[in-house]
Amino acid sequence: MSAIDRLLDGIAVPAVVRVRQTFERPRLEDPVAELAAQLKAKGTLTGVKRGHRIAITAGSRGITALPEMLRTLAAAVREAGAEPFLVPAMGSHGGATAEGQRNMLIGMGITEDAVGAPIRATMETVEIGRTAAGNPVYLDKYAHEADGILVINRLKPHVSFRGPYESGLAKMIVIGLGKQKGADTCHELGAGMMAENIPAMAAVTLAKANIIAGVAIIENAYHETSRLAVLAGSEIMAGEPALLEEARRLCPRLYFDSLDVLVIDEIGKDISGTGFDTNIVGRYHTPNISGGPRIARMAVLDLTERTHGNANGLGLADFTTRRVFDKFDFANTYPNSLTTTATASVKIPMVLGSDRQAIQAAIKTCNIADKGTVRLVRIKNTVALDEIEVSESLLGEVAASRYMTAAGGPYALPFDVAGNLR
Repeated sequence: MSAIDRLLDGIAVPAVVRVRQTFERPRLEDPVAELAAQLKAKGTLTGVKRGHRIAITAGSRGITALPEMLRTLAAAVREAGAEPFLVPAMGSHGGATAEGQRNMLIGMGITEDAVGAPIRATMETVEIGRTAAGNPVYLDKYAHEADGILVINRLKPHVSFRGPYESGLAKMIVIGLGKQKGADTCHELGAGMMAENIPAMAAVTLAKANIIAGVAIIENAYHETSRLAVLAGSEIMAGEPALLEEARRLCPRLYFDSLDVLVIDEIGKDISGTGFDTNIVGRYHTPNISGGPRIARMAVLDLTERTHGNANGLGLADFTTRRVFDKFDFANTYPNSLTTTATASVKIPMVLGSDRQAIQAAIKTCNIADKGTVRLVRIKNTVALDEIEVSESLLGEVAASRYMTAAGGPYALPFDVAGNLR
């Protein structure tokens, strides 16, 4: 038995209770049909001519029904007599390589067969103008050569800064379509300038490139499409801020002000740019944002398959597992951090041999006298918060909340013989 084993062996992992959290739940029954209807009603593609080549953005986030929505956009372009194609629009993600970005799309089910349009991936960009502050603005080479561009993205609060334009269409135009060079320019002065840089740079692209329209997606806390809005290119900057506020209102959360231990089963770029939504757990990699619950110790147990070894966000945790460490792909993770200049999120926390030890280490170090009263929550990830597990010490707060309901009695976490959760 190692010294680590001896220190952790006697730390009891508390029994947990499954708890259902409830959130506001507006949703579209058929978002794909809604998209097709809005495209037609607004005459979005009336200016598209036969033979035109139309670029459609495809980002790195796990947006519900995104492959189907992309297919709908591609079909509408073909119906107008033009030729659609997809461009990976994800800044420096995918290891800042064309092949890496193509693979990210394929991993999310966004293939040429599924969407009905070819994927044209490149990291080459064209400088199309400069902001009043002198910042160059870049555009994906294939998108620049196209006769028009359709932008689609989910709107939600950003994990690094606050402003009227956070994660949404303007950011997709500047950073997604700007590729690594555009992302690098926008992030160069840090997150504190992002609220200024994104709209300034997006305005240049909208003035210089033919952004036909943007499709803004809002999801509810259950990862369902709650609203979809097709905005003409000229409407994006005026329309996005109000949509962002609606998205902010619908975000999921944990209904606890403080916790001793938070256990996250998985993080990944398909979930959030920082692997998990920092707003939900109250841990941030920049000084430009705050809020959320106070969490003494946090353990991350695994990476999603779709993140392809990108462990961005891991550095904000206190403990992780050997499994995560072995999956950590530096070449696929570090380009994003080098581009954003946010280095805290890619540091390596304490690595333990199993899920059980990572949780035990978090309990041991959370600085409470009676470990039997540990306030512990376990979640799958930060987009699946309708069902969580909580230690018995939190049941009083659960009972007092109109947003939480215990679903059954306490049970032990199901560890296998290796100490990993089944």
